[in-house]
Amino acid sequence: MSKNYDAIVVGMGPSGIFCAYELIKLNKAQNILLIEQGKRVENRVCPISKTGKCVKCKPYCNITSGFSGAGAFSDGKLSLYNPKDDDIHIGGELHKYIGVEETKKLIDYTDEIYLKFGADKHLEGVEHQEEIEKIYNKAKKEGINLINIPIRHLGTEKAHDLYKNIEIYLEENGVNLLFETTVEDLIIEDNCVKGVVTFNNKTGEKEEFYSSNVVSAVGRKGANWLSNMCEKHNIQTKAGTVDIGVRYELSDKVMEKINKYMYEGKFIARPFPFKDKVRTFCQNPSGFVSSEVYDNDMALVNGHSYKDIKSTNTNLAILVSHNFTYPFKKPIEYGRNVAKNLNELGAGNVIVQRLGDIYRGKRTWEEDLEENSVVPTLKSAVPGDITFAIGYRTMTDILQFIRELDKVVEGFADPDNLLYAPEIKFYSNKVIIDNNFESSVKGLYSIGDGGGMTRGLMMASCAGVQMARILQCKF
Repeated sequence: MSKNYDAIVVGMGPSGIFCAYELIKLNKAQNILLIEQGKRVENRVCPISKTGKCVKCKPYCNITSGFSGAGAFSDGKLSLYNPKDDDIHIGGELHKYIGVEETKKLIDYTDEIYLKFGADKHLEGVEHQEEIEKIYNKAKKEGINLINIPIRHLGTEKAHDLYKNIEIYLEENGVNLLFETTVEDLIIEDNCVKGVVTFNNKTGEKEEFYSSNVVSAVGRKGANWLSNMCEKHNIQTKAGTVDIGVRYELSDKVMEKINKYMYEGKFIARPFPFKDKVRTFCQNPSGFVSSEVYDNDMALVNGHSYKDIKSTNTNLAILVSHNFTYPFKKPIEYGRNVAKNLNELGAGNVIVQRLGDIYRGKRTWEEDLEENSVVPTLKSAVPGDITFAIGYRTMTDILQFIRELDKVVEGFADPDNLLYAPEIKFYSNKVIIDNNFESSVKGLYSIGDGGGMTRGLMMASCAGVQMARILQCKF
């Protein structure tokens, strides 16, 4: 394998692989290297379906690491945009660098790529505008904003097939893919990037690869790695937002209209008394709650839904945005400490608690779940009390949000509904970049969720396409 490349991309999540795809289209892909600590998409298997519990795969969790990143095990929702809106309301800050109209064009272009590789042609949230408008107006009366945008649902099992098609395409067109390899360090001299130092997880060998163009395309799983690199090499950053919350599970019957008309309802509010931003995220109709493992065996909760396999529950995240002020500069560490405390309470597992038990000031026991009308879909979750570890302000925001949304969606505050914790989104180490996505180190670029630019599959993929277009004139 060559040691010198026109560009090196760290991470094979959506932003990394779409960068490679676009470089192929631009005839610039013959000498680029993508490095990924996880496995090929076809080799990524989560054993929880057989074991009934998370076994914390080594050296890395197959849900969070590998080709296509966490996207391969998510339910694969591609959030598009509402043509009537003059802003981009979700997905991060890509539009702040390239403009709203260019971002919309990029979404259209990227969506066509997904369709080319097998995405479902059907769009959710476009056929029932009158009904959606009624829900929007009802929410608005309660001070809640409903974001109305079309969604293309891949489905967890279909996402595997789609990303496998992309993996094959990249290799057939000359892209160098290096799997099960960790980037241990960046090579930086005189504030210019020169390459990377890698460690092969299978052979135990260290190698150096060289390029004057290195792209950090890590997702939330790589946020801690990127934070460490920035601190070590004095790469300019600023504290961003860390989202801390729960995965909420309730009956499909409660969410019937939202599921039917929109598939995913994106509700945003600023509940009393703190007025923090609280939002729903990653809604999974007839879906399943899942566990995923990050660095140091940190267990977080997530959710997904299949095209063909269905439960009778809907799950979604309720996230509270935290923006810390002087002198605190470590939002990632704050989030990790919350997760650590919750994991210790659950003996290394995700904790689940009934909403009614929280209102009653008691923990949830196994026998409580056995009699509960909402049957938990994450069987490895440990019944307990999440309020021991989630801060008062965060918990107050979540509970008040649930009460307010119950006025819009009747049954949203049913005492049998389940809260799983921790659900934390790590994109709070925000790398300072210019409009060409270049950091304070010359030749070092940052895209994707891990660097604080994007949130979600579509915007991360779009950032990769734009990164390729920027790179094409560099070599």
